[in-house]
Amino acid sequence: MRFVHSSDWQIGKTFNFASDDVLRVLQAERLEVINRLGELARAQGAADILVAGDIYDYETPSDRTLRQPLERMRQFPDLRWHLVPGNHDFLQPNGVWDRVRRSAPPENIHLHLEPKPFAMTPDSSVWLLPSVLNRRHTLNDPTLWMDEAETPEGVMRLGMAHGSVREFGSQPGEQPNLIALDRPVRAGLAYLALGDWHGFNRIGERCAYSGTPEIDGFDKGGDGGGSALIVSIDGPNAVPTITRHRVGRFSWKRVQATLTSRDEIEALENRLRSLDPQNLSSLLVWLDVEGHLTLEDMTLFDEKILTGVEAALCLLRLGKRPELVASEADLSTFGEAGVVSRAAARLQALSATPGPEQQHAMAALQRLAVLWRSERSA
Repeated sequence: MRFVHSSDWQIGKTFNFASDDVLRVLQAERLEVINRLGELARAQGAADILVAGDIYDYETPSDRTLRQPLERMRQFPDLRWHLVPGNHDFLQPNGVWDRVRRSAPPENIHLHLEPKPFAMTPDSSVWLLPSVLNRRHTLNDPTLWMDEAETPEGVMRLGMAHGSVREFGSQPGEQPNLIALDRPVRAGLAYLALGDWHGFNRIGERCAYSGTPEIDGFDKGGDGGGSALIVSIDGPNAVPTITRHRVGRFSWKRVQATLTSRDEIEALENRLRSLDPQNLSSLLVWLDVEGHLTLEDMTLFDEKILTGVEAALCLLRLGKRPELVASEADLSTFGEAGVVSRAAARLQALSATPGPEQQHAMAALQRLAVLWRSERSA
């Protein structure tokens, strides 16, 4: 038996830090990756794709968002897609899954909305035991029923569920959707396909989290997100072979730098542009910068990094930014008297004082300098 294990597509996911243009790109790619999952299955000779929950990011997607992943799966009629609800799209009356059913999904999509064994293969040699979440959080193990689930003797039993295998609550028993670590042994499973964690994580010989096929956060780029799993099992008692395959397009990186001079600004520009020279448009960067820059150098930082490099990347998110320290030479640019000079001095004082006005004052002082120089050179 060979199949693809995926999870946590979270179609329709929003990214509050992204502009509308970037948001559309990120959302569209969460759909396009479904095509790559289908292509991966075909290339690896896998007829089944198990998607362990959170197909949708929320309970009430628009009709278009609801149908988009179904139409992507329709394009692969030779593959069988197996879906279960997760904690983001849990099963509830008149919820997202009732709407999916009423939309007449393609025959190659199997909606597993009841915890009961399902014969996956035409010869009934492989049975799927799908767990279903009926609410976002439950204190009951959603896989407990698998221990007593009846299937023919000698068949391969595969489990699929959405939840956690570790307790993170402050008190034992408080972790929702908690799954027993030894469920594969208790239930006689050849493999348990899990969803919920957004990065790859193998839990013993017969259990793993696939992770989301597209990384969706700056804190998730280093744990194997952006991949899917090919799982091969020679027989009901054989140990699975689990192979990760990259299917995601985007890379998410955190970058830290300290800037105090023009040379260091240019070095940072070169560093950012060399992160992935051939695929900068598929790169999202969270940039934290410390240090102090003069007015002139801060203007250069904005031009080189916040304007130039930002346009090359999919997204540049600035966390910490360098402090502005306007020198006497900077202020002398505005002359010794007049309303412009007095405004510059006031903005300089505000930009050096911690508080809610500091960042605005820094930006205003920079803008004033640019406009003043432009006016003087005209």
